[in-house]
Amino acid sequence: MTNKKPNELTALEALTRIKAGSLTSEALVEACLQRVSEREKTVGAWKFISPDQARKTARNVDKGTTDRPLCGVPIGVKDLFDTVDMPTSYGSPIYEGNRPSSDASAVARTRVSGGVILGKTITTEFALFEPGKTTNPHNPNHTPGGSSSGSAAAVADCMVPLALGSQSVGSTIRPASNCGVVGYKPSFGLVDCSGIRPLIWSFDTVGVFSRSVSDAAYFISILSRRQALRLEGNLETPPRIGFCRTPEWSLADQDTENVLKTAARLATASGAQVRDITLPEPFPKLAHAQGVIADFEVANSAAYELTFHRDLLSRKFVERADAGVELTIEQYDEALSIVAAAQAGLDSAMDDVDVLLCPSATGEAPEGLGATGDPIFNRLGTALRVPCVNIPGLSGHSGLPVGVQVIGRMMDDRRTLAVGEWLHNILKSE
Repeated sequence: MTNKKPNELTALEALTRIKAGSLTSEALVEACLQRVSEREKTVGAWKFISPDQARKTARNVDKGTTDRPLCGVPIGVKDLFDTVDMPTSYGSPIYEGNRPSSDASAVARTRVSGGVILGKTITTEFALFEPGKTTNPHNPNHTPGGSSSGSAAAVADCMVPLALGSQSVGSTIRPASNCGVVGYKPSFGLVDCSGIRPLIWSFDTVGVFSRSVSDAAYFISILSRRQALRLEGNLETPPRIGFCRTPEWSLADQDTENVLKTAARLATASGAQVRDITLPEPFPKLAHAQGVIADFEVANSAAYELTFHRDLLSRKFVERADAGVELTIEQYDEALSIVAAAQAGLDSAMDDVDVLLCPSATGEAPEGLGATGDPIFNRLGTALRVPCVNIPGLSGHSGLPVGVQVIGRMMDDRRTLAVGEWLHNILKSE
């Protein structure tokens, strides 16, 4: 910890120093801005950043008390979240230069808690599939994933210790896997989504990125006002883990297969009880059902843009929205019924295990910047509305990160995070 530059500190490490008086928010923000200056041309994580504004906010924080929970920590905000003092374009030329009249709830909670909003990070178009300019910080010829591309890349590249993202399909877990950081999608509804551009209202969830599971838990504890989520101390006993290849396992490449098996082996060696779990009906139908719901609801949430600004929408977005328009209400309701049945059956499927260990992505970040990758392994956790955490620490054949996903029961976020931290400590030492 002592050899790290300020921008390389985790949020909790930085807070410890700030509260001890050995680091100021202004110095931390300056270190982050310097990193942005050095790397932004390559990484392209930011849509908007105002260094002077960030410095001023940091100085104001330093003049106050150190009792606010985020006390001067710099944070990136996905450009899907409204910000009253920064433009919010939702990744679309339709809203270029748009100035919201208020902050999103999560942004307001961040500010009142002493966080310094460094700027707005790149999102894909309306958080769907059309990518922005962001590259993977480990190799700029590869995608960072999406839709929270800029937030994941900014945290991975030590431009900020924390960033806000969202997930409606795979927009937190997949880019976290691709970029080698922690990504945490809490239980649906745990964090207020007011002021975030809706996409798929059945699943839209605030997510966060960090370089430690404790940081992610701490940040969400502030946003949700649930202090009990904070991780203090170690697990009393090693966890019970269900090794779940999921019904989509055939789409995993050798890298994903290897990291899942390695994680299971290391967890077993560290005392965990690991056993294979095969999800019964209707879980094999869940990914398709989630896709049907997504297309149907995208067509509705984008009704204005499709009607009045269709020429400014990407081909990918129009294709998905048009597919949603073609769906019947009977198809939509059937998909909702499948999802509801799976949600009701999850406790039984997870009998005698604390969490499921699943793939985060199909493999390493794909080469090229024209697409963000396949979210197939994220549809399960998103449809179930349960807590999901990407755990980094392992890599694929070319050295790019490949994460593993820890999935818990609905509203069992504290235990899911605790197991995630336990596993992260193991994988970091591998």
